[in-house]
Amino acid sequence: MDIVINTAAILEYLSKPPLELVWNLFWLIGWLPISLVMLWGFFEMWVLYRQDQWTAKQKFVLLAIDIPKGNEQSPKAVENLFAYIAGAHSSLNLIDMYWEGKYQLSFSFEIASIEGYTQFLIRTPEQFKNLTESAVYAQYPDAEITEVNDYTPGIPTKYPDEQYDVWGAEFIQAANPAYPIKTYKDFEHQMGEPSTHFRDPMASLMDLCSTIGPGEQLWYQLIVWPIGFEWPEIGEKEVKKILKEVPKPKVTMLNKLVDSMTSTLDVITGFSLTAPPAEKKQDDSLKMMNLKPREKRQVEAIHEKISKLGFKFKIRMVYVAKKDVMNKNKVVNGFVGYMKQYVYNDLNNLKPDMSVTATSTEYLFTKMRLNERKSKIVRYYMGRSSKGRDKGLMNTEELASIWHFPFESVVKAPLIGKTPGRKAEPPMSLPVQEEASASDIMMDSIFTEVKETKPHASPVEEEDIFSQKTNEETIKSLPNQPTTNELNKKNAPPDNLPFA
Repeated sequence: MDIVINTAAILEYLSKPPLELVWNLFWLIGWLPISLVMLWGFFEMWVLYRQDQWTAKQKFVLLAIDIPKGNEQSPKAVENLFAYIAGAHSSLNLIDMYWEGKYQLSFSFEIASIEGYTQFLIRTPEQFKNLTESAVYAQYPDAEITEVNDYTPGIPTKYPDEQYDVWGAEFIQAANPAYPIKTYKDFEHQMGEPSTHFRDPMASLMDLCSTIGPGEQLWYQLIVWPIGFEWPEIGEKEVKKILKEVPKPKVTMLNKLVDSMTSTLDVITGFSLTAPPAEKKQDDSLKMMNLKPREKRQVEAIHEKISKLGFKFKIRMVYVAKKDVMNKNKVVNGFVGYMKQYVYNDLNNLKPDMSVTATSTEYLFTKMRLNERKSKIVRYYMGRSSKGRDKGLMNTEELASIWHFPFESVVKAPLIGKTPGRKAEPPMSLPVQEEASASDIMMDSIFTEVKETKPHASPVEEEDIFSQKTNEETIKSLPNQPTTNELNKKNAPPDNLPFA
């Protein structure tokens, strides 16, 4: 029996004018993609609306961290701090995200140098304040944590400004986030005295902060978002790419249906319709041996990175100053130099995002675009916003390398906020050997001299002679001693520093 297909209706439809043909086609199926796009847009607007409502209910606190004098804790302590902060990760379901508008809250680790006085700060959600304090005290038992006001208000958010100018940028990873940057372990060596075995990269930043003068402010911000345990998949994909492994096809319902039909036909026909599996060209155990040295190093570095806890992150740097004292070459180039200490040319590095967020423009409408970038970078910094470039990925070791308390035997920055010293007292049962101090020795010598001059003096006379000796001769022998007011003013923070 012959099968006849009548194509007259199809030919008649195609013979219509092009405009009518397009309209009919749109009327039949063209509305479908437009409707899907509109529905997606309304859905995104709904999510943003719910997130804004939830955000308005959240409260944050800014904590000033003062480390003890003589800090000898390496960045490993801060790495443990970040690992403890990861406990704030929230597992959100569909109702939490799309109905209540919840999202993962962030922590902002900051360093602010205001006219040369440097302060380490952590901005945390109020509900995680105890978690943050516990993380700090666990590594620095003698640290002082003070809730302070935000230091950013008072700086213009709209540019150009008559008094102030600003330079800022986000710092992004130059390569795939699976590749690590140089970490604090790479700054350790075994030459010289034990106190110099760790060359703290924070020394250059602290030195730069100490050169910030009146009318200048340098802000450094590291925002982190705790994430789950799925992020190592990014590293595994990159490793397979280096090893030139063919990724396995995803198992879908269509694939399962085709496999089931093929298996049924195999049973009915008696012979296999499935293609035999391709022979392996090379044993997997030999792949690492055939890699180039750079590729082998990359594979090992990626595996080491994904073995630790990960965070999404965003880095911002803002230098704001009065126009008559602004020195971009000193501060901007100095901060970029600090970041370049963590460069691995064959792995990853951090670079300023000159194309989108940096306050530098070229070609068309440069002034208008430049002022818009200046306004955005300041507003985003003040709001600790996630806007701007896409977030990067780092593990706890990398984060602790670029933000940690300075190793004091290496870093000698005098204007860093520190606690006055240890508060803990030794137990009463501990045997203590008293040693005479320099002041006690001086007083004993004076008292002995007084006794030798008047051996038969009465106790009252001895006291008068002793007081006169200390007031007239001892104090005069220590010239140029600062007064109490002078001591209080020395190394004091500026008036606009965050205060409790």
